[in-house]
Amino acid sequence: MDEQQSEASGSVDAAQEERTGLAPVDEVLDQVARLSERPVSEHVAVFERAHEQLRRALDARPDS
Repeated sequence: MDEQQSEASGSVDAAQEERTGLAPVDEVLDQVARLSERPVSEHVAVFERAHEQLRRALDARPDS
């Protein structure tokens, strides 16, 4: 079990260090990375909000 926890925390650290260069997407990644600090009962709401924010980022027109 400790190995699984180590792997999970390593994934969070990697997500926090990896940036996309797109502020809206990076903010979503930060929110998801901080899930371990929140009660499990709040996780669904965070994922739903993340999905909506990512959808908006994909739908946005790139600067021309």
